[in-house]
Amino acid sequence: MGLILLFQETVEIEKKMREAPDNSYEIGVAIGTYLPFVVLVLIAYAFYYYSKKRKNREL
Repeated sequence: MGLILLFQETVEIEKKMREAPDNSYEIGVAIGTYLPFVVLVLIAYAFYYYSKKRKNREL
């Protein structure tokens, strides 16, 4: 199910890029597409770092 959603999203992004009025729009679509993933990775790393630091303190 997730693979289908990912494929549909990729097709929609490609369609937006083809219909983009100029390069600025393409940059905005790219940033809007990848920024949520980058934020989630940063949050996950912060949790990992905090947990690792807390675990080392208990030892």
